[in-house]
Amino acid sequence: MDPLTPKDVEHIAQLAYIKLSDEESENMRVHLSNILGHFASLSIVDTDGVEATGHTTDLNTVMRKDEVQSPLDQEDVLRNAPDRDGEFVRVRPVLE
Repeated sequence: MDPLTPKDVEHIAQLAYIKLSDEESENMRVHLSNILGHFASLSIVDTDGVEATGHTTDLNTVMRKDEVQSPLDQEDVLRNAPDRDGEFVRVRPVLE
């Protein structure tokens, strides 16, 4: 498989709605080319006679049953908050 070109990475970035600097674009080109190379090597593995499966092991849920419970006391919850503003928990902004 041929490595990705800078134009390929630019197209992928546009599809993902992300802007990459030239350095980030080159870094991503190398990483994505390596990932695609791994998939290419998997495509030559002989899988004749191997049954298709969605999982390699038995799938068992480890989640508890979803049961209605009484809500936690608001003051108890807020007492554990690292930073609060009245009845709210303050967090760092995630969007600029």
